[in-house]
Amino acid sequence: MKHIHELTTELTALYEALKNGTIDVKAASEMNNTAGKIINSQRVQIEYASLRKVAPNIPFMGGDK
Repeated sequence: MKHIHELTTELTALYEALKNGTIDVKAASEMNNTAGKIINSQRVQIEYASLRKVAPNIPFMGGDK
C-alpha cells in the first residue's frame, strides 16, 4: 500500500467482507486497528509540518517524494 487511496479501497473492502460475513471479526478488528495506526502516523507528520509552518511532503498522502 503506497497511497492513502489504496488504504481507503482496502478499508472499504474490509467493511464489505465484515458486512457479508466473509472475514473473521477478530481479523477485521486487527486490520482496522493497524489502519488506524497508519492514519494516525500520517496525522502526526501533518501536525509537525503545521507547527513548523511548512507544507508537508508525504508520499503516502500524495506528496512528490
